[in-house]
Amino acid sequence: MPEVSRFFGIVIQMYYDEHAPPHFHALYSGEEAQIAIEPIHVLQGDLPPRALSLVIEWAALHQRELVDNWNLARQDQKPRKIEPLR
Repeated sequence: MPEVSRFFGIVIQMYYDEHAPPHFHALYSGEEAQIAIEPIHVLQGDLPPRALSLVIEWAALHQRELVDNWNLARQDQKPRKIEPLR
């Protein structure tokens, strides 16, 4: 599964041929959450509160890029890297 971004120990990934709604996976310290892109919210799983807050902040800054990457992945094309949160 392609890694889209990485920041503060959080890994953001998107799977190819994934189910709707458009979302990404955030992994941190053995935990995983699926995060919907529009609107941004947790679909499934859990992350520690601080990590989840950082993921939500990052997703809000890069929402358009995430939608574009979702569309690429749905077409079996490699998603583009997205700038990490700094």
